[in-house]
Amino acid sequence: MSVNLSTESIARVSSRRPWIIVGIWVVLFIVAMFLRASLFEDVITTEFAITNNPESQIANELIEDNLTGPKGTNEVVVIQSQAFTVDDPEFKQIVDSIHAGVAALGPEIIRQETLLNYFEVKAGFLVSEGRNTLIMPFTMAGDVDDASDNIEEVTDVVDGFKGDPNFKVLMTGQATVGKDFQEVAQEGLLKGEIFGAPIALIILVVVLGAIVAAVIPLIMAVVAIVLAMGLASLAGQFIELSFFVENMITMIGLAVGIDYSLFFLTRYREERSKGLDKLEAIAKAGATANRTVVFSGMTVVLGFIGMLLVPSNVFIGIGLGVIFVVVASVLAAMTLLPAILSLLGDRINKLSVPIISKSGTGFDETKPGGFWDWVSRTTMGKPVISLVLAGGLLIAAAVFFFEIHTGSTGVASFPDGIESKEAFQILDREFSAGEVTPAEIVISGDISSPEVQDAIGRLTSSLEPDANFGTPKTLTVSEDGEVGLLAVPVSGDSSTQATLDAIMRLRSEYIPAAFQGVPAGVYVTGETASNIDFFDMSKNAAKVVIPFVLAVSFLLLMIIFRSIVVPIKAIILNLLSVGATYGILVLIFQKGVLADVFGFQQSGTVEAWIPIFLFAIIFGLSMDYHVFLLSRVRERFDQTRDNTESVAFGIRATGRLITGAALIMVAVFWGFAAGDVVALQQMGFGLGMAILLDATIVRMILVPASMKLLGNWNWYLPKWLEWMSDFRVEPESGAPPPSPADD
Repeated sequence: MSVNLSTESIARVSSRRPWIIVGIWVVLFIVAMFLRASLFEDVITTEFAITNNPESQIANELIEDNLTGPKGTNEVVVIQSQAFTVDDPEFKQIVDSIHAGVAALGPEIIRQETLLNYFEVKAGFLVSEGRNTLIMPFTMAGDVDDASDNIEEVTDVVDGFKGDPNFKVLMTGQATVGKDFQEVAQEGLLKGEIFGAPIALIILVVVLGAIVAAVIPLIMAVVAIVLAMGLASLAGQFIELSFFVENMITMIGLAVGIDYSLFFLTRYREERSKGLDKLEAIAKAGATANRTVVFSGMTVVLGFIGMLLVPSNVFIGIGLGVIFVVVASVLAAMTLLPAILSLLGDRINKLSVPIISKSGTGFDETKPGGFWDWVSRTTMGKPVISLVLAGGLLIAAAVFFFEIHTGSTGVASFPDGIESKEAFQILDREFSAGEVTPAEIVISGDISSPEVQDAIGRLTSSLEPDANFGTPKTLTVSEDGEVGLLAVPVSGDSSTQATLDAIMRLRSEYIPAAFQGVPAGVYVTGETASNIDFFDMSKNAAKVVIPFVLAVSFLLLMIIFRSIVVPIKAIILNLLSVGATYGILVLIFQKGVLADVFGFQQSGTVEAWIPIFLFAIIFGLSMDYHVFLLSRVRERFDQTRDNTESVAFGIRATGRLITGAALIMVAVFWGFAAGDVVALQQMGFGLGMAILLDATIVRMILVPASMKLLGNWNWYLPKWLEWMSDFRVEPESGAPPPSPADD
């Protein structure tokens, strides 16, 4: 049974009523811009929240419900002087002035009782050993998002005291670092757009041969990005979205928005060159290219539905952002692009570029010859050798994946010159960075009972010889005496392995030994503990996401191509490219191989969320090329029943387009890797490398070589599955009579 997905009828309707379609999209664009401008900033968060109730979350809820209310962020003002010590009146004067300025912000901004002035409390831990550096810690009011919203008011006050050349006044802390991280990430986003968009335009001009035609896919991408931002603004009314969602929408929107439009536009021009009139060429492109676009979009969307299963606002935000922009890109390619082509007609070939313009419009896919035909026939001429060499190269790169160390890079990975990093380094060197991100030990039970008090004493005694822990703070007890909070400074950046190991020792050794047999629950939270829970969640999520993505990819490809061999082979080849990408990330970012050449930081770790993210998106995006290529191969095979010639035809017909589309994606992704945030460097470079491997080694060598060896077995479908509907692209009929060009 054959099923018509009606992509052709949608293209026909859009092309026959172009002004109505364009008008609808203009309204959607304006509404989406309004939603983005009015709602988006209020729905994003810098907090990395885990929703499966790990130990740190249990502890946070106990603190918020019984002690402090909403858990604010810890901040520190660092005052340092090379000319004075804290014993000099000049030092006291500036500290008192800063204290008064910050305190004047009121309880809506900071928790007044947490703001410590050394000259009032005389606490020794507030002064460095050399007595020329002093810290002023405090806690922001409200929750993390409130702190993120209000931290700029605090930094404005502190910045007002930076004019004195005798004093260095800096700030660091959770909200301060988050603010700086956002700013650095936004700079990276801008760099990505500045770098990626012009290169994408140049590649489009080369592929399409005309400037007008090249601009259209960029317009489609912008429309899809704005619409996705509007949808994200609405979704954010129901669920908090990580601020990463904006980076994801922009990056993926540029990539798929351009690609999907390019698939349709190229097929339209091919049909026009064969003699179809404008509307029939649009309809034929809708029946073929847009059907491929729909299936490609479905693979990405289904893959990222797996991200929604991960109990983390970061993964959920990334998943929703990608789903929104892919759906918007598909809808734009199905409706807006046919309408625009109906209005422009052959004027899309205006401003053609000499020499390359003929290759953009005059390519005849039915005639053998050309570079891609030579590549496919050379590969299929020696299929075993091709498989061994190309597959061996990917396997060799993938071997390094087994040395991967996932974690978080932390504030140490910030570029030099960022104030919060400099303040953090001073804090860590002369005090303890753990003053900002202490381990928070929450005890639930009868705190005043002798058993609990003795256990707390044993715990603090066991921490004394451990150099990674500082002196515990005074125990804070709830009014009902049922919850206690013991804050313990931890030396070093909260993301370093030594700090992570210290918290794991605290959880697995010190606390169990001290509280054995004691009727109390003990939970550890704090930034480092939350990081550990996030890492564990990421690893556990892989057990859900990876099988889900593999299963939906298999089922979708089986349905599209009515074959069980095609999806099995696609999954194996994609696993090779993903593994190779992981291995290359380990080599560059973890081991530092060629890191300086690429301008990347050697971080010694791969961000914990990167592997799952890359897996889901690589599987989705690589299916663009796989579906596009195999659709043309299957289309030809249905006509000729000649496997070898069909593969050569498919490579020949799509090679130039796939290469151009892949280069656009690589340019966009590597543009985002040009920023200073290590996480975005790893993400952008990893995506670009995966697409590069996929469009070259996999699509142009491994696919034709394996299809040559398998022969007609490529299309094998067991008889007990023949009941499935046939979603394949319909075979072409005879060539239509030529028609005159329109204007």
